[in-house]
Amino acid sequence: MSVPGAVDGWFELHSRFGKLPMKEILAPAIAYAEEGFPVSPVIAHYWKLSEWLGETYPNFQKTFMPGGKAPEAGEIFRNPQLASTLRMISTQGRDAFYKGDIARTIDAYCRRVGSFLRYEDLAEHTSTWVEPVSTNYRGYDIWELPPNGQGIAALQALNVLEGFDLKSMGHNSAKYLHYQIEAKKLAFEDRAKFYADPDFNDIPVAELISKSYAEKRRALIDPDKASNQFPAGDPRLEQGDTIYLTVADKDRNMVSLIQSNYRGFGSGLVPDGLGFGLQNRGELFDLEEGHFNSYEPGKRPFHTIIPAFITKDGKPFMSFGVMGGDMQPQGHVQIVCNMIDFGMSPQEAGDAPRYRHFGSSDPTGPQMTDGGAVAIESGVTTEALRDLSKMGHSIRFESDGFGGYQAIFYDARNDVYWGASESRKDGMAAGY
Repeated sequence: MSVPGAVDGWFELHSRFGKLPMKEILAPAIAYAEEGFPVSPVIAHYWKLSEWLGETYPNFQKTFMPGGKAPEAGEIFRNPQLASTLRMISTQGRDAFYKGDIARTIDAYCRRVGSFLRYEDLAEHTSTWVEPVSTNYRGYDIWELPPNGQGIAALQALNVLEGFDLKSMGHNSAKYLHYQIEAKKLAFEDRAKFYADPDFNDIPVAELISKSYAEKRRALIDPDKASNQFPAGDPRLEQGDTIYLTVADKDRNMVSLIQSNYRGFGSGLVPDGLGFGLQNRGELFDLEEGHFNSYEPGKRPFHTIIPAFITKDGKPFMSFGVMGGDMQPQGHVQIVCNMIDFGMSPQEAGDAPRYRHFGSSDPTGPQMTDGGAVAIESGVTTEALRDLSKMGHSIRFESDGFGGYQAIFYDARNDVYWGASESRKDGMAAGY
């Protein structure tokens, strides 16, 4: 695991933009933890899949498996220990987590169970404010965060796709999906090679998201045949379990925010009496010596969580995100194309059937060939699926794994917000 940074991130965001006291902001979460909430069917399903953690980690069972099992849909779940932790943070500030009793409890627990996380790691942690990066796609500026995340994979894929007339192909036609999938493969080869902590590597971000580099990469796509493998590029030679939310206020400020434990409940390690589990994003380090993302002390691992934003002519257009590991940049690309190429509304853009390509080395994907496999949602025509198979794409039919989307669209002409929420997961759009 790596140092949990969410709490410091909350306070950094609050110190720069917040108006209400943190005690008031955290009060609803504290109330839900203390008084309980009814577990929804989707959450109950995924909670059940993590029951095995209770067999290995006793504190996980005590905290998240009341009565020795995951709560069922409709059951009220309470977590008074988490309420106590959040109350301490709300009154004593971020240092309660990183330098106070919470940090000392985490340190003692990690020493006992053999984890390497220490008090000093927590005490030295700081958040980093970074400048977002963007590419222009058909007149719209698409904004993502730079590495150590994977946001620029969406920008790279969009740059490649901009060279094709996607609208004329028809939405989710075989030709359209073919180019989408091949563009994803190109971007993810570079993702595997370059995306890592920029404090430890000279990552050529500007070159990776340049139009000239995309033009050279685009030329590698065979219009009639799926690739088994693309080589990762080197633009320097050109010299060149996740939650997402978005909010907007009366002053036309918009926020795109995402945070995650990574897999399910994270590491399964639950420090004594604190009511939360530690994340396992350290799993995303590469242990190959000399790799951009190889493990080193003090280094941040590559991570998958990426909030997104779109502007038009320098003005806000849409704040959005798609949860789901490797699905996130693929989902971003599909949402952008749905909105810009096909003129869909924010809700239509999220409800449209999606694809998800799995690389051949991805252990979480379906059974695959050397070129990976493409999971397709229902709603894509039989003709399109047949033609994709003829091109060499290995098609799989999956019931989930296609992400979770939320968005706020700003209608500047009418000065109105439009909210959209995922139909595949729990979520809601609310105005007040």
